[in-house]
Amino acid sequence: MEKSHNLLSPSALLLLLQPILLFFSISAADPDPFQDFCVASSDRSAGTTVKGFLCKPDSTVTSDDFFSAALAAPLSTANPIRASASFADALTFPGLNTLGISMGRVEYAPGGIGPPHTHPRATELFLVTEGRLLVGFVATDGRYFSKELGPGEAYVFPRGLMHFQYNAGTVKVVAIVAFNSQLPGTVFAARTLFGSTPAIPDVVLAKAFAVDEKVVEEIKSKFG
Repeated sequence: MEKSHNLLSPSALLLLLQPILLFFSISAADPDPFQDFCVASSDRSAGTTVKGFLCKPDSTVTSDDFFSAALAAPLSTANPIRASASFADALTFPGLNTLGISMGRVEYAPGGIGPPHTHPRATELFLVTEGRLLVGFVATDGRYFSKELGPGEAYVFPRGLMHFQYNAGTVKVVAIVAFNSQLPGTVFAARTLFGSTPAIPDVVLAKAFAVDEKVVEEIKSKFG
């Protein structure tokens, strides 16, 4: 009688594949840093490298480089959008340089808005600590996702997708946000399209929004 072949059980096969799966999961992630930290140099004349600002000499690094009070102070909302933000990122918090993370504090007066915008380099985790806030984003297929958040409730805005926040209530809203980038970047839709330098031609915007060029001129006047 012919001897039957021994087949691996599903559990044994999974055990055999684990090292391979682990290798591919590690390979797909960001590369590990080559040093413990890279505190950003105060000399920004050289701009940024692939992963961030140039490092200051290790011998000059102090404990204060890893400390920030950027999110501690209350913010003024005396502006047209009745909202304001402060950020602890690689620009204001040198110790974050190359670490791929940053945070922000945002406050909204009643009627305050975070105008539709995107963060091209980061996903945003948004946590309300005071008040109630309407938030939402639009996916690439046009679907609109929205939620009203209260204290202790969070929402996530996927990287690069257009999103907004709006305080429809009667009390101030305070929120803490986190990004998986040291400099997530912010592109405000209206300001980018109608306030760019040099300006986008009126005819282009008029055709894009299916309006008269006079309407475009009026909107541009709001953004200087």
